[in-house]
Amino acid sequence: MKPILPTLLSTALAAVAPFAASTVAEAASGKVVVGYQTDALPSSVAIANGDFAKATGTEIDFRKFNSGAEIFAAIASGDVQVGYVGSSPFAAAVSRGLDVKAFHLATISGTDEALVVRNGSGIEKPSDLKGKKLAAAPVSTDHYQLLAVLKQEKLTERDAQVFAIPQPDIVAAWNRGDLEGAFVWDPALTELKKTGKVLLTSREVADRGAPTFSAWVATAAFAKDNPAFLKGFAGTIERYSASFRNDKAAWGPDSENAKTLAKLLGGTPSDQASALTNLSLVPAEVQASTAWLAGGEGSGAGKILKDTAEFLKEQKKITTVLPSYGGFVTADYVKDVR
Repeated sequence: MKPILPTLLSTALAAVAPFAASTVAEAASGKVVVGYQTDALPSSVAIANGDFAKATGTEIDFRKFNSGAEIFAAIASGDVQVGYVGSSPFAAAVSRGLDVKAFHLATISGTDEALVVRNGSGIEKPSDLKGKKLAAAPVSTDHYQLLAVLKQEKLTERDAQVFAIPQPDIVAAWNRGDLEGAFVWDPALTELKKTGKVLLTSREVADRGAPTFSAWVATAAFAKDNPAFLKGFAGTIERYSASFRNDKAAWGPDSENAKTLAKLLGGTPSDQASALTNLSLVPAEVQASTAWLAGGEGSGAGKILKDTAEFLKEQKKITTVLPSYGGFVTADYVKDVR
């Protein structure tokens, strides 16, 4: 593995750099192209069974990506109109000139992402990370939170030998014994915990001063031209989230939902059921408040994006921080969802 820097990280960020406004068009086939990741979400069942397409009345081409940075690169190229991303690549992309709108908050900092350390590594507390080989997916919320933990411990990424590599490569490196710690999400999180332990969860890092979120975003032009699609899409997510909140039995390890998630995302039904319990889902009515998506510059999500951008600039990952990030989030598509 090579150290973090110019290669993977700068490539991911540079992919969106030239686009002050992305070229937005539906796929040549007339389908809407949606990028998703391997996170266990209740609404991922709707990808597999076609409920998103039914609710929106639109043919959707769902494409799996390894990270939010990859999704933003695809959005910038015009290949993807809607995507599931984390707040760190989100802040980086819009700081680089990409115009997107977060229209539904998928999750907030919880236990579904965590810094896992290898058994026998000698890492018992965050200060023990000095000199250790650590990894996170480039430009991800995990990468952001890993660097934030190091800063809190007065360590740099060089002090701790941080590697920015895609999640599949993290799992492979971990299994070879090349890493002593990694900040990951599922299914990597479940895999690494087999021979490691959680040092800090994303929620704990948020409590230490570095909150994150994951959201569904659409290009600004697509959002303007397709409000009914986004409302139907957001409504579908909320229906599945409500089912998970209110009917836990329907999402257990032996459930059809867990089996569907395993088939779509990998792992076993038991893995997927366990991963779902780590989520911090926010009901639509809360998302529609100033705590998260409403209020423009005063929105909670907008503030997190700006704080994240300021941190990324301090870490020399981006060069520009915008005056406000409130224009990149909107409650228009969740305020009437129940």
